[in-house]
Amino acid sequence: MSKSRSQYRRFTRSKAGNVMYFTILILAGAFSVLPLIYCVVTSFKPLDELLIFPPQFFVRRPTLSNYLILPSLLGKLQVPMSRYIFNSLFVALVSTFCHIIAASLAAFAFSKSKLKFKKLLFLLVQVMLLYNSYTLAVPQYLIFGKLNIIDTYLVYILPAIPSAMGCFLMKQFIDVGVPDALLEAARIDGASIFRVYWQIIMPMVKPAWMTLLLFSFRDMWSIVPAGTIFSEELKTLPQVMSTVTAGGLARTGSSMALTVLLMIPPIVVYMFTQGNVIETMSSSGIKE
Repeated sequence: MSKSRSQYRRFTRSKAGNVMYFTILILAGAFSVLPLIYCVVTSFKPLDELLIFPPQFFVRRPTLSNYLILPSLLGKLQVPMSRYIFNSLFVALVSTFCHIIAASLAAFAFSKSKLKFKKLLFLLVQVMLLYNSYTLAVPQYLIFGKLNIIDTYLVYILPAIPSAMGCFLMKQFIDVGVPDALLEAARIDGASIFRVYWQIIMPMVKPAWMTLLLFSFRDMWSIVPAGTIFSEELKTLPQVMSTVTAGGLARTGSSMALTVLLMIPPIVVYMFTQGNVIETMSSSGIKE
């Protein structure tokens, strides 16, 4: 007994170690939110403080003029501001919904079906994790041209539906959190495959698809298509930033104010999903 206690104490951090550990974490967290804080602070700076050199981090005389001037700046756009807001919301919501459905269906098939060569197919999904959007930009553009969907909403939505990361994350969570015995009992009771998916799988993997909801909504809310959208009526809200920032340094405060407003929807979504995100990150490790 004494030997086990001594071993336990040997591998336990001291109070000084805990203090150092949490100090490093707090400093790292504070450093990561500095750009967010600077953006919010700058949005309240008057013009003379924006032009001061050397630049100062904090604001001395906060003002709301950068926010109050936005309606007049955005009112000069060719398309009403409401159209940009609708485009951003439509693209973000539809893409996120389709992405979650596609990722969960693919993960369900890879995890619980008797599909032949599913290990090989899932290996291809894992290989896809090595590629980023820049690598796929040229092939996607050629495909969009062949499908005649350039300058349509489909340019936003279709590339967002398949996701190697979403499929991988959902599969790992299903492997760990959904027992085979439960699915077998549902089949014995006469439940169809779609009923098993919708009434058993989706509720049990809620933390996983809520995590995908956060990441997908964040990415689609801030999407700016490169060379695939030319109609002003199809452009999204982040593209308005180029109009505001075209005024140079004098419009820095207004552009920061618009950036703060653009950050609000993803932050609201995060507030509703943060518990699920933490649970997913802690329980969706690779199954041995």
